[in-house]
Amino acid sequence: MTDGWGFQSCARHLLDIIPAMNPITDSDVRSALLGKVIAEHVANPNTLVVEEMGLARGACRVDVCVINGHLHGYEIKSDVDTLRRLPLQQQFYSDVLDKATIVVGKRHLDHALDTLPAWWGVRLASRGARNAVRLELVRPAKLNPSVSATAVAALLWRDEISALIGRRTPEKSALRGNRAALCERLSELYSLAEIRALVREQLKRRSDWRGREQP
Repeated sequence: MTDGWGFQSCARHLLDIIPAMNPITDSDVRSALLGKVIAEHVANPNTLVVEEMGLARGACRVDVCVINGHLHGYEIKSDVDTLRRLPLQQQFYSDVLDKATIVVGKRHLDHALDTLPAWWGVRLASRGARNAVRLELVRPAKLNPSVSATAVAALLWRDEISALIGRRTPEKSALRGNRAALCERLSELYSLAEIRALVREQLKRRSDWRGREQP
């Protein structure tokens, strides 16, 4: 009897330490995310999936963004990551994205649930059968109630913004100013709903994402 209990205790101890010996990394989570959770979007010709999509002219990057009827960004925080940048990332995501989901290891789950806005989705990354990474839905993403029209407009390049302004006004003076001023002007000429739809369609039409950055 003693030997049996000793074996069970040892087995439980091994189960506790195995995850620490083989931690889930960012790469593990990303592969599972692309291969399981959003695989159907990757195969959909009307949907664009962008990795490392820049926000605020590169000040922040979305790990994986799904662009279809919404902008849905996924932020990965594995057990080997820190949460040092999360508050700033949360602000940028909240300004731009229609939906956001954080994918975390067990180490960060409680913090994510306690500190992120209720509209953020939460998925838990863990190892399942044969050491495969599974992504459990803990909290579904909801629509963001605080999207900024100018922040969404800033996803566009300068010539794209100018073209949209030109559709609404013939005034050449409307095209003057820096990029921030043009984004503000765009928000005066279009509703938030229009800007969100126009930006999504423009992003999906782009053939060169990394080839240029405009002032």
